[in-house]
Amino acid sequence: MTLNKNKMIREIGRRTRLKNRDVQLMLETLIDVWTEELVAGGKIELENFLVLETQIIDRGENAGTLKGGNAPRYVRRVSLRVSKQLRGLLK
Repeated sequence: MTLNKNKMIREIGRRTRLKNRDVQLMLETLIDVWTEELVAGGKIELENFLVLETQIIDRGENAGTLKGGNAPRYVRRVSLRVSKQLRGLLK
């Protein structure tokens, strides 16, 4: 089963008895806030669930090349770590 945005909105609306359009606005705003935080180099921690953070990777002087020119030496990557509690539940 895949939980996409529309299914999530319906399920949150059902559980909270909020209108789906209110849940959608909240979810889209949350995604915007998280995106801005990650782009700014921040970290998002949801206790007992996960941690999202951006990392800057130094690929060194020999970073390689791309078709149109040189590949960047520094690249940014988003990493995700699950909490110990969630990791225990998944075992």
